[in-house]
Amino acid sequence: MTLLVTGGRVLRPDHTVERADIRVDTDGRIEAVGDLDRTDRDQSLDASGALVTPGLVNAHGHAAMTLLRGYADDKPLDAWLREDIWPMEAALSGADIAAGARLAAAEMIRSGTTAFADMYFHVPELVDVIAETGLRARVGHGVVTVGKDDESAAADVREALDVAAEYDGTADGRVRTAVTPHAPHTVGTDAIETLVAGAREHEVPLHFHFNETEAYLDPDETGERSGAYADRLGLLGESSWVAHGVHLTGEEIDQLADTDTAVAHCPASNMKLASGLAPVKQLREAGVTVALGTDGAASNNDLDMFDEMRDAAMVGKLAAEDASAVPADAVVEMATQGGAEALGLPGGQIAEGEPADLAVVDLSGAHLTPEHDLVSHLAYAARGSDVRHTVCDGAVLMRDGELLTLDAERVKREAEERARDLVERAS
Repeated sequence: MTLLVTGGRVLRPDHTVERADIRVDTDGRIEAVGDLDRTDRDQSLDASGALVTPGLVNAHGHAAMTLLRGYADDKPLDAWLREDIWPMEAALSGADIAAGARLAAAEMIRSGTTAFADMYFHVPELVDVIAETGLRARVGHGVVTVGKDDESAAADVREALDVAAEYDGTADGRVRTAVTPHAPHTVGTDAIETLVAGAREHEVPLHFHFNETEAYLDPDETGERSGAYADRLGLLGESSWVAHGVHLTGEEIDQLADTDTAVAHCPASNMKLASGLAPVKQLREAGVTVALGTDGAASNNDLDMFDEMRDAAMVGKLAAEDASAVPADAVVEMATQGGAEALGLPGGQIAEGEPADLAVVDLSGAHLTPEHDLVSHLAYAARGSDVRHTVCDGAVLMRDGELLTLDAERVKREAEERARDLVERAS
């Protein structure tokens, strides 16, 4: 079925804006952009008074943590994980994951996100939700071996590799997989070596938390910094991307650049957990691909990538003590093309032959007036609630603010019930 997006302005890959229609072919790809015949379509979306942008890419998160939104706030990362989050996660069921993932999907679709990365548990249930909702994702089973006996740790590693092999290419190709050790300091050396070998065997990327806080810097008893340790074990590379990258030396920035390892910057989570200010300006200047991620809703507490763009621009300037650092066009690129590149997924730009992953942003709000610079508005003023339509792989997931692949009220009720039950079980 062909789709025509009509009457709007379009954000092109070079961040120029032009008035144009977009035709999507029956394979879900962008066939043409320009002044098109509006009678040649099966269905259409009205983009008048709006800006059509690439669908946003959330490059790091834990979707089902929506169930823990607001559960444990205002604590440092290590205490937050050990005292609150890990005990709750130990009680998670597959049904919990499905309910939390549906809630996350509803939130992401409403705010124009069409692709996301996920490192969590009960991945089969997550994949079912992705197939059902029409989103695109790169997913992996999160591995933590610290505090586990040998048998449990080995089972965790096996599950990660089984997931990577079994689910890659599912949901009509919209689901791709990754091997996802939690972090160098929470996964034993032997397990990391097995996971790296498995990622290479299955030809999937590696993704892990990296230098998020100072506790992440010394994973090895020898005192070797995590950058050298990760590089020595083969965790870094052109198909790898890391989350956070806050506490980086100049040498580690060079390591990321030299190995072509991308970074998913999570400014809101970094601020909320007081993890620090990532050196985004230096990373970009070194040639590192930088993407944007929300992290989980328990440490953000939302999945709105427009919020993340604004945060990234603001804290990037603060970290560099330079008002020109991390400008508007940079964060828009990080949330679109940079995210797609980091995850190794198609999309991230509006161009002929690319998949039709689109967000149509309504410009009628007072906060988006006057229209001096629409790229500036995307970075500094737009909100997820401004999204009118969302399209992924050529399929309309939201039309005029109405979710088409989810029953929003049912999703919220189920998530509320599951969250209450989870707290009772964990307690």
